[in-house]
Amino acid sequence: MKLILTHEVNGLGAPGDVVEVKNGYGRNYLLPRGFAIRWTRGGQKQIDLIQRARKARDIRTLDEAQQVAGQVGALNVRLKQRAGQGGRLFGSVTPADIVEAVKATGGPELDKRRIEIKNPIKSVGAHKVQVRLHPEVAATIKLDIVGA
Repeated sequence: MKLILTHEVNGLGAPGDVVEVKNGYGRNYLLPRGFAIRWTRGGQKQIDLIQRARKARDIRTLDEAQQVAGQVGALNVRLKQRAGQGGRLFGSVTPADIVEAVKATGGPELDKRRIEIKNPIKSVGAHKVQVRLHPEVAATIKLDIVGA
């Protein structure tokens, strides 16, 4: 099955990529979740729009990505969240919360879709989160979650 990705899918591709996947994966996972649309000859216009939007958001060069990674790595981001008695948060920390905290700390503006949280952050304390700035560059954000 030939599909056009509308969102980034780990191990498969980025928005605007045309990929060939097995029928079941496309029909049961990618299409229902809105991660992809069916490829058609007229879909080339959609591919161009998606890629143009992605280029506007992406960090353009490897050098720029490494520079941003250095800035992000030097930051100690402090994030205030509501927490209970035992240090357990009400809810969890989202990528949008992290982006706002990085910006408030004086760091670069990041895309929330590039932040990878392996396990949900649901407790007060020090945590580390990965940010994919470029296909070849990833940075680690050091978070200090404080109960409010």
